[in-house]
Amino acid sequence: MRIAILALQGAFAEHQQMLERLGVESFLVRNLADWQQPKDGLIIPGGESTTMLRLIRELGLQQPVTEAIEKGLPVFGTCAGLIMLDHSHLGTMHIDVKRNAYGRQLGSFVAHHDFKGIGPFTMTFIRAPYITGVGSDVDVLSTVDGHIVAARQDKQLVTSFHPELNEDTRIHEYFLKMCG
Repeated sequence: MRIAILALQGAFAEHQQMLERLGVESFLVRNLADWQQPKDGLIIPGGESTTMLRLIRELGLQQPVTEAIEKGLPVFGTCAGLIMLDHSHLGTMHIDVKRNAYGRQLGSFVAHHDFKGIGPFTMTFIRAPYITGVGSDVDVLSTVDGHIVAARQDKQLVTSFHPELNEDTRIHEYFLKMCG
């Protein structure tokens, strides 16, 4: 299995380290030539969604990435990656998102909540968004204080939090099964 990690900005190195711990090959996507390598899935990391969207457009990656996801390439978006998949950005996932919903960097926090199919999980939120609405084809996987913080639509998985910053590998393993 080989996973592409969008490495334009944000927490891509932490996702790559998590995949290494799981014994999964990965590569970083910084341009169109990188994108054209064989892959079984894609991770879009946390970071700054406005910057990531601008760069993905400038580098000619928006159309091929969107088309691959629409054709069934499994994708895992964390924090800004969640925002990138919503209806007003790449538009591949039927979700509405509130950006920076939990406030500024100083409003970062850790919570312990259930994740459907996994159980209790430690969730690290950093300037995190949350999902305010979902389409009928979206499965809500976790909520915190009544807000949706994880969801899945077909082969698209999103979390408001950063599972790559914890030692627990179960959410990455969940994604890898989607790629399987």
